[in-house]
Amino acid sequence: MTVRVERVVDLSAPRDAVWAFISDPEKRARPISVVSDFERIDDHRAVWHLKLPIPVINRTIRVETEDKEFSPPEYVEFVGNSKVMRVVGEHKLEELPNGTRLTNRFIVDGKLPGVERFFKRNMDAEFDNLEQAIYDDLDIPH
Repeated sequence: MTVRVERVVDLSAPRDAVWAFISDPEKRARPISVVSDFERIDDHRAVWHLKLPIPVINRTIRVETEDKEFSPPEYVEFVGNSKVMRVVGEHKLEELPNGTRLTNRFIVDGKLPGVERFFKRNMDAEFDNLEQAIYDDLDIPH
């Protein structure tokens, strides 16, 4: 089973400011609750270390991520691969008269039982975390 989730949020911040956050692999990763550590390889590659609360996984999972498409200041797509899952994340920015519309999409393909179920159950909270991190980073009211 594949989990596909999307959230759209309108932010009262200029697109360049939102882009500065969302185009940074570390800023994208840190708000995710299951990311226990992060290693930057270069501007477009990183390693996420995940602690998934799933009974069949009793260790930290190494997810190697890479930006596959990078079109400033409008779009970034990254792919993350590990032994337990593949994740594709997309972030699309549209300029609005008074800010920016940010569309976030994630696709998670689990390779072990429980991975998709975890993300299906928890993606709303993870989107909340990402959204709050953007508000905090840009110092805009929520």
